[in-house]
Amino acid sequence: MSTLPLAAPAAVGVAAWMPSPSLVDWPGRMAGVLLVPRCNLRCPFCHNRPLLAMPTEPMPEAALRECLRRYRALWVDAVVLSGGEPTLAENLAEIVALLRREGFHVKLDTNGTWPDRLAEVIGSLDYVAMDLKCAPSSYATRLGWTAVDRVLESAALIRHRAADYEFRTTIVSAWHDDAELDAIAEWVRGARRWVLQPFEPRDSVMDPALRAAPRTSVARLRELRDRYRGLVGDLEIRGE
Repeated sequence: MSTLPLAAPAAVGVAAWMPSPSLVDWPGRMAGVLLVPRCNLRCPFCHNRPLLAMPTEPMPEAALRECLRRYRALWVDAVVLSGGEPTLAENLAEIVALLRREGFHVKLDTNGTWPDRLAEVIGSLDYVAMDLKCAPSSYATRLGWTAVDRVLESAALIRHRAADYEFRTTIVSAWHDDAELDAIAEWVRGARRWVLQPFEPRDSVMDPALRAAPRTSVARLRELRDRYRGLVGDLEIRGE
């Protein structure tokens, strides 16, 4: 597996938006979704491959404000910054500040690889969702990401400073045997919330070999919920 070079975040920003509000990107809220293209990981099971080919030119502020106006007209008062990887945006703090000034609640989706950028905005976020791809010791071999200390730092930062948060893991049968999941479970022990969600085979999945792989079974998800019950404050299955 490969990643983009370990360098300063690229000069990107919000480049697209979802015109229809989402009922799944922020559990319990109807939310607009703003998309930051590019990502510094290449997770084989990722289904957002089309975002990697999107133009990286940020939307002008006037266009972004128009998106927000349209959300507000649909009675939406919450926005999710997703991607791609939003912490690659050099102007992330300015984007979050604009959303707050416009009266929106803000959630950030992140892979946790840029803790410095996360630290700049975490005090202004209502919710943070961080993906835990695999056990910390597996990031280098499975994802080619050797700076696992950054991921660990982000997870600790979220635990201590986020107003509300979740860690989430997409369960891929070929990746996540009991030993791998036990290691992730130790990582999240005592956290507020850990979400287990199924792998969904799609044509947009990064690894062609996984596009025809089976969806994670409900039985497996429930087995894991029983296995790790009591480990965190709220152990949730999403997408049963």
